[in-house]
Amino acid sequence: MKKVLLASAMSVALIGGVHANEHSGTYAFDKEGAHQFVTFKISHLGYSWLYGRFNDFDGQFVYDAENPENSSVSVTIDTSSVDSNHAERDKHLRSEDFLFVDEYPEATFKSKRVVVDDEGEADIIGDLTLRGVTREVTLEAELIGHGDDPWGGYRMGFEAETELRLKDFGIPMDLGKASETVDIIISVEGVRQ
Repeated sequence: MKKVLLASAMSVALIGGVHANEHSGTYAFDKEGAHQFVTFKISHLGYSWLYGRFNDFDGQFVYDAENPENSSVSVTIDTSSVDSNHAERDKHLRSEDFLFVDEYPEATFKSKRVVVDDEGEADIIGDLTLRGVTREVTLEAELIGHGDDPWGGYRMGFEAETELRLKDFGIPMDLGKASETVDIIISVEGVRQ
């Protein structure tokens, strides 16, 4: 499974179809148009999948077409915006058992390096800070597309995934072996500034 979380915007830009300097630049996430999603999936006791998302996050990526390894990405997530389509469960997810949003209202990702392989896929390695714990994670992303938009701008979009172990980020709730990890899926469209 692909790995990503909160920051693969870079990786997407680095992948296959991007050529020449015309695509280089700084891209802001399209927060206003809501063309961005940070979603998650975790097993519930091994019996079903629980899906959710974070409704409020922002970020940008800098893409260097000539030297993709010099590209970078940063993302900030409002952890209180967690939404699993169930108010009581969301209250529990915001509690000390999980995200502890009163103490840690933001999660962040900052890339440290980008590695592009022969197939044009990119790994973004960076620091994820969640619940006050910072760990290095590897994000894998796939370029969805790039080009002019109808409003005179230029856009680039990607999708990426990662898998995180809850205990690695100090989340104390134990829901059993099947629920030790969470899959994160990010889909982001950036507008060149």
